[in-house]
Amino acid sequence: MTTKTPPGSSPAVLRYAAFTTDPSGGNPAGVVLDAAGLDDEAMLAIAAEVGYSEKAFLIPAADSPESPDGSDGSDSPGQHYTARYFSPKAEVPFCGHATVAAAVALAERDGAVTGDGAQAAYVFATRAGSVPVAVSRAEGAVRATLTSVTPHVEEAAADDVAEALAALGWGAGELAADLPPRIAFAGARHLVLAAATRERLARLDYDFARLEALMRRLDLTTVQLVWRASPYVFHARDPFPVGGVVEDPATGAAAAAFGAYARELALVPAESVLTLHQGEDMGRPGVLTVTLREGEKRVRVSGAAVPVPEGQA
Repeated sequence: MTTKTPPGSSPAVLRYAAFTTDPSGGNPAGVVLDAAGLDDEAMLAIAAEVGYSEKAFLIPAADSPESPDGSDGSDSPGQHYTARYFSPKAEVPFCGHATVAAAVALAERDGAVTGDGAQAAYVFATRAGSVPVAVSRAEGAVRATLTSVTPHVEEAAADDVAEALAALGWGAGELAADLPPRIAFAGARHLVLAAATRERLARLDYDFARLEALMRRLDLTTVQLVWRASPYVFHARDPFPVGGVVEDPATGAAAAAFGAYARELALVPAESVLTLHQGEDMGRPGVLTVTLREGEKRVRVSGAAVPVPEGQA
């Protein structure tokens, strides 16, 4: 079922918090379920007005100029949509938390997940590639699992790492020796830097303009700062100056990229489930589940999402 936005009217903007069951936690996202009548300028204006780190704009496949081509997972079962993502400052190729929020919003609108055990499936054609999303309900919570585009990991130049550390105010000795810097991609590019201690991760006071300049030069969406709490549990923070915000509270695209990073560096077995805690230092705790499957390059990221009540940030 789709709901058309009447010509000349403003589309409904839904607000969901992703990677949490508490609307005051996780990462809030704006969601427009039918953006067929919106151009780029209108989407950016809505994103700036809503003010969240990112917003998802969906165009049903029948109205989309970009029909799925069957590659990279777009032949997966489910309803097809084109998905566009905008921060308050610019469009981004892919956004994980807004994907989770949008898929849960779709499933709830369609009445597809009204009881425990119910499931729904969607395929989002994003600028990064085709992203299947499965939605399910269990124990009263509605969760979405996205499957990333094919990821890759590359070396980070020493001079670029040094510039990132200078912008962050970190010393080279504050990096974890066993988690080397890399640039990881699973729909968007992220520089992964691992802190040696939880205390270092907790202190985030960086040079906004300097880090933004580096990120634009390297085409980075966030810098992902992580700390390893145990073999399969990590804490993360994601500065996001290129999006116009200091920090992203829970970052699904970066979590997918981190899963590829962890596998590439053999930090975990090929078949693994990782837990990422993010947003705690911002007062918006969220939990992201990253699943790696042996023999499959693509990464799965899962999390719950809930509506944000009107008037609540």
